[in-house]
Amino acid sequence: MNDPISVIDLLIILLSVVIVIAIGIHFRNKDSNTNEYFLAGRNLGWFAVGISIFATNISSEHFIGLAGSGASRGLAVAQFELIAIFLLILLGWFISPIYKRLGVRTTPEFLEKRFDVSNRKFFSGISIFTYIITKILVTLFAGGILFNMIFGWSIFTSAVAIVLLTGLYSLIGGFSAVVKTQVFQGILLILSTIVLTIYGLSEVGGFSGLQEKLPASYFQMFKPINDPDFPWTGIIFGAPIIAFWYWCADHYIVQRVLGAKSIDDARRGTLFTAFLKILPLFVLVLPGLITVALYPEAKGDIAYPTLLMSGIIPVGVKGFIIAGFLAAMMSSLSAAFNSIAALYTIDFYQPKHPDASERTLVLVGRMSTVMIIFLVLLFVPFIKLMNSHIYIFLQGTQAFISAPIAALFLFGFIFKKIHSKAALISLVIGELIGISRFILEFMASSGSISNKLLLQFVHINYLHFTIYLFLGTSLFLFILSSVLKYAEEEVKLKNNFFAIGYGFSNKGLLVSTTYRTQVLLSVILLIVTLGIWYLFV
Repeated sequence: MNDPISVIDLLIILLSVVIVIAIGIHFRNKDSNTNEYFLAGRNLGWFAVGISIFATNISSEHFIGLAGSGASRGLAVAQFELIAIFLLILLGWFISPIYKRLGVRTTPEFLEKRFDVSNRKFFSGISIFTYIITKILVTLFAGGILFNMIFGWSIFTSAVAIVLLTGLYSLIGGFSAVVKTQVFQGILLILSTIVLTIYGLSEVGGFSGLQEKLPASYFQMFKPINDPDFPWTGIIFGAPIIAFWYWCADHYIVQRVLGAKSIDDARRGTLFTAFLKILPLFVLVLPGLITVALYPEAKGDIAYPTLLMSGIIPVGVKGFIIAGFLAAMMSSLSAAFNSIAALYTIDFYQPKHPDASERTLVLVGRMSTVMIIFLVLLFVPFIKLMNSHIYIFLQGTQAFISAPIAALFLFGFIFKKIHSKAALISLVIGELIGISRFILEFMASSGSISNKLLLQFVHINYLHFTIYLFLGTSLFLFILSSVLKYAEEEVKLKNNFFAIGYGFSNKGLLVSTTYRTQVLLSVILLIVTLGIWYLFV
C-alpha cells in the first residue's frame, strides 16, 4: 500500500518551492511605509484578495484534518466550510466597507475607534497568542504527519525546514510577497486537490461506488443533538459564532480585505472566496471517505497520507499533489508571520513611539518576523502534545476564544451605546473562561482532573460551549453597559460610523450592473449551499 516517492516527484516538489521563493523575492514590496509592508499599498485587486483569503485559510490541517474527519465520521465536518460561505457574504457586503471607509490597518485598530486603546491592545495580544497556537503550531503538526509518512522525517525536522523556508520570503518581501506567492499557491493547491479526488473516485468506482462501500451515515451532514463532534444544534448556532470571529474580525483573514484597492474589490474578492469554499467538501473531505472505502483501517489523520501513498497516484502526479499540500502549508504560515508582525508593530510599537518614521516601523516589522520565527522554533517540540483529530482540535480551540470577540464586534457594529469599560471587562472575563476551558481540557485528557463538576464542564460539547459563552458574554456586556454611563462616551458616540460601511450609500450603486451581478452571485451562493444541505441532510 505504501508507494515510495520517486526522484521525479522530488524534483517537482523542489521546483514548486523554488518558484514560490522566487516569486516572493521578486515581488517584494517597497520599504517606504507600513501600508506597503503590511497591506501591499492597499492596491490588491479582487482576484488577488479572493484567492489569497482562500490560500490563507486552507492549510495542512485542512488536508489532514478534513480528510481524517471524513474518514472517521463522513461529510459532517464539511459543515464548517459551508458555514463560512454565509460569513464571507456578510464580510463582503457589510463588514469590509466599514473597515475600508474607516481606513484601519488592523482589526484591533477598529476596536480603538469604536471603544478605546485598551480594547485594541487586549484583542491584539489575544490574536497573537491564538495565531501561534491555532495557525502556526497546528499547521506544522499537520504537515509533520504527512512528511513523516512520506519522507520519514520527524515532526521537528519538517517543522524547522518549513518555518525557515517560509520565513525567508515573508521577511524579505512583506505582505506583497505573501499575497503574490499565495496566488500561485492557491491555484496549485486547488488543482492538486482536484487531481487527487479524481484519481480516488476512479479507483473506488465513482460517487455511486463510494456510497455502496460506506454506511449511509457517512453522507448525512446533520448529526443528532448528542453527537460528540457535530451536533446539529452546535453546527447551526455555534459554528457561525466561530466563523464570525474568524472571517469578519480576525486580522489573519481580514488583512487581505484591508489591502484591497476598493470596497468593490474587497466585496468581489470575498464572494470569490465564498465560491471557492464549496470545493473543500469535494476535494478535501471526500478523499477521506475514499480512503476508508479502500483501506478501512486508515481512519483519522493518517487517511490523507495513506491515500496519497497508496499506489493509485502515478509518478509525477504524486509530486504535484504533495507540492500543492506544501503550498497550502507555506501560504498559511507566511500569512501568520506577517499578521503577527503587523499587529505588534501597528498596535503595540507605534502607539508607544508616535514619532517613529515609516522606515523604522517597517524595520520593526521585519525584526518582529525574525522573533516570531525564533519563538516558533522554540515551540516546535510541544507540537506532539496536540490532539490527533486535528481539525476537531482546531475548531475546539477556536471555539474557546472566539465567542467573546464575536460578541464584542457584532454588537459593536450594531449598537451605539456599548461602553468601552463594559466592552473590555466582558472581553477579558469571556476570554478567561474560554482559556480556562482550554487548559482544563488538556488536564482532563492527561487524567489530572477527578472533580466531577470540572469534568462535566470539560465534557460540554465545544460548539454548545461556544453558544453558552457567547450568550453569557453578550448578556454581561449589555448589563454592564447599562450601569456604566459616562458623559464623555455619549459625546463620542455622536461621531456615528456604524452606518457608513454598509455598502448602500454610493450614488447609483443600486442600479449599477456591478451591483446587480454581485447580488446575483450572492443569491447563487446561498442557493448552492442550501442545495448541498438538502442533498446530504
